[in-house]
Amino acid sequence: MDTNARASSLGQYLTFTLGNEIFALDIARVREVLELTTISDIPRTPKYMRGVINLRGHAVPVMDMRMKLGMNMVQDTVDTCIIIMEVAFGDEDVVLGALVDSVREVFEMAENEIEPAPRMGAAINAEYIMGMGRQEDKFIIIVDVDSIFSQAELQAAADSNKTPTEMAA
Repeated sequence: MDTNARASSLGQYLTFTLGNEIFALDIARVREVLELTTISDIPRTPKYMRGVINLRGHAVPVMDMRMKLGMNMVQDTVDTCIIIMEVAFGDEDVVLGALVDSVREVFEMAENEIEPAPRMGAAINAEYIMGMGRQEDKFIIIVDVDSIFSQAELQAAADSNKTPTEMAA
């Protein structure tokens, strides 16, 4: 295989942790990684919606990925980060933050090293899993950011990204 073909078959993923599990996002969807900052609470939102942060003058909703994935909530630590990402919503991208325990690294993985998501029965919703990879002896769960959030959640995020002038229009 020539170098160009090998490079085109490699995907880059940002790996992060939630508890003892390693997850990954397609790096093309990630805008930046922020240290934990003040998150303003929004009343009457689902538990996984931690609130919004001010990102260069724009309100960006922050989702707690532990809560979103049905894991127990834990205290934030010095390693807790917010991954700012773009999620497809209709014909536009919505900017939102994902609160994670820690960010690890950018990791390259060839397409042929990614296994399909395992079937886990009706009790577990695995539609947000794009596939499974490996790093040494650990599995990496590759998250499909376009399917982990419902249309209603993305609509709420899109609305919170708008300025008051845009919302009145």
